[in-house]
Amino acid sequence: MASSTSSDVLPTGGRIFTSIPDVFFIPEFVFGGLVWILVASTRVSPDNPLGWVMFVSVFCFVVTTLWFFIFLCGANQSSIWPSLDVGYHFVAVVFYLSASVDLAYVTILRAALTNLPPADENLKMYRLDIAAVVMSYVATLLYFLHAIFSAIRWKRS
Repeated sequence: MASSTSSDVLPTGGRIFTSIPDVFFIPEFVFGGLVWILVASTRVSPDNPLGWVMFVSVFCFVVTTLWFFIFLCGANQSSIWPSLDVGYHFVAVVFYLSASVDLAYVTILRAALTNLPPADENLKMYRLDIAAVVMSYVATLLYFLHAIFSAIRWKRS
């Protein structure tokens, strides 16, 4: 008689590259890292909203890296891990959504500066901010999908 245990629910090793929602780890690294790089390459002004964006992108990048290695090494076989997976990705969605809205607001404010001298430098910062906003919303979507599929997996366990 087959029983449903947590080892049947959470993949380990190379199986994380082929299982939903764990296949989202790599795109989360890429887009989260791009947000971090793009915001860091602009002038951080105003400090408070962009500081929050940097905190969220670095925090999620580091914790997702740790999460990835925990799953890769197979240390996720306790019965608490499916709920921790859902909880972390839900927190990441809330953080990234708030950071994305802040970043979009700062980008809208920066749009007014693109016509002021030095226009080339302001236009470059504006374009970097636009790219960061797009990457931030894509990262939010990826974390959201990961949270939804993790919740479905948690419900099955």
